[in-house]
Amino acid sequence: MDQRDEDPRDLERKIEQANRIASRVTDQTTYQRLTAWVEELRKKLRQRLAARRTKEEIRARAHELWEQQGRPVGRDVEFWLQAEQEHGDSKGTS
Repeated sequence: MDQRDEDPRDLERKIEQANRIASRVTDQTTYQRLTAWVEELRKKLRQRLAARRTKEEIRARAHELWEQQGRPVGRDVEFWLQAEQEHGDSKGTS
């Protein structure tokens, strides 16, 4: 699995594990490195969760568009792209 596709649960486990280790470390340099790593992991976790929310919002909107158009067969990509465009527009980007 590519690290960019790392599951949020895996990141949460790594954060917990690093915090446990850091709580037992007495060497200041090692402690600082561990806490910096925890912050990196937390940032990645926030990014993954935001991406997941975005994908779910797009999926729901594409489904809504599909239903509004009478559930036509073979137009899923069209509705997905329209939902992505709308989502980008609502966030202030194109």
